[in-house]
Amino acid sequence: MEPFSVQVTVRGYELDTQGHLNQAVYLQYGEHARWECLRAAGLSQDRLIASGVGPVALEVTVRYLRELRGGDVVDVTCEFEWGAGKTFRIRQDLRRPDGTPVAELTGVGGLLDLTARRLVTDPAGRFRALATKPELMGL
Repeated sequence: MEPFSVQVTVRGYELDTQGHLNQAVYLQYGEHARWECLRAAGLSQDRLIASGVGPVALEVTVRYLRELRGGDVVDVTCEFEWGAGKTFRIRQDLRRPDGTPVAELTGVGGLLDLTARRLVTDPAGRFRALATKPELMGL
């Protein structure tokens, strides 16, 4: 199965003084793709909150490969990697529509119990139980 992907057009107000996409905006694009993936899997923010949990980012690394400028279009993927334990990994690639790599985001996430303020023991199991299309998250 191909990784989940969304397309974003770089907006002028996201640029730095050199005319490049500001470094922090790459993280926002990754966040946008992750939420769109969750939403497509049936996990809206309202649904997650109503079930007493919410995803949290524990670590994110960005590797910048090419510049993005105003008006450029970029595809942002989102792939979850599940293992045992309270955390999971997320891999995201930013590519131009012609396939040229722009940036790579890698991260570690968890699922927070909103009452206990602790990570859920089995995030994959909880996501699988709540999602209507868990396959979009590799479950």
